[in-house]
Amino acid sequence: MASILLLTASPRADSYSTRMATELAQELQGIEPASTIVHRNLGAHPLPHIDELFIAAINKPAEARSLDEVAAIKTSDELAQELLASDTLVIGTGLINFGVYSSLKTWIDHVARAGLTFKYTENGPVGLATGKKAYIVLAAGGVYSYGPAKSKDHAQPHLETILGFLGITDIETIYVEGVAMGLDAVTKTVDAARDRIRQLAIAA
Repeated sequence: MASILLLTASPRADSYSTRMATELAQELQGIEPASTIVHRNLGAHPLPHIDELFIAAINKPAEARSLDEVAAIKTSDELAQELLASDTLVIGTGLINFGVYSSLKTWIDHVARAGLTFKYTENGPVGLATGKKAYIVLAAGGVYSYGPAKSKDHAQPHLETILGFLGITDIETIYVEGVAMGLDAVTKTVDAARDRIRQLAIAA
């Protein structure tokens, strides 16, 4: 049975990124009704930031970790396994200060684990979270997918880079942009995003 891992990062329950990412996950599930959706609402339930104990734990073999160190990476272990068990990844985030929400960055810090989701080899790091399709739903008040502000979008390139590092290279991005430019702009971008979502779900 296929598993869809849905990550939403906005602290606002009615955010465009959360709404559109959820619709995309549901469209994908509709194509394959037996699939399941695992939703990590990072905005409503933020993860703890990594700390000194966490760093100490991941730099030791499992058998050498103290009880406190084991506890410090328990959530990280679970998140990494959750990612590895998924077949499809749907990420919904807003563009904030030209990057992703800190809640999503913290998830990345938890799942990017040497020996779990990537490994070091003689030829450099190799991703272990392979064989997955990823969708990025990126909402923004302005327009960043093209035009003069495109170079200021550090969210999409960052996500594409880290996913590729983990072995996920089949990535599609859906922009929901211009949402601060008035009702007409919102209607236009939401309709365009929904059309794109339907197209991508059919092609999945």
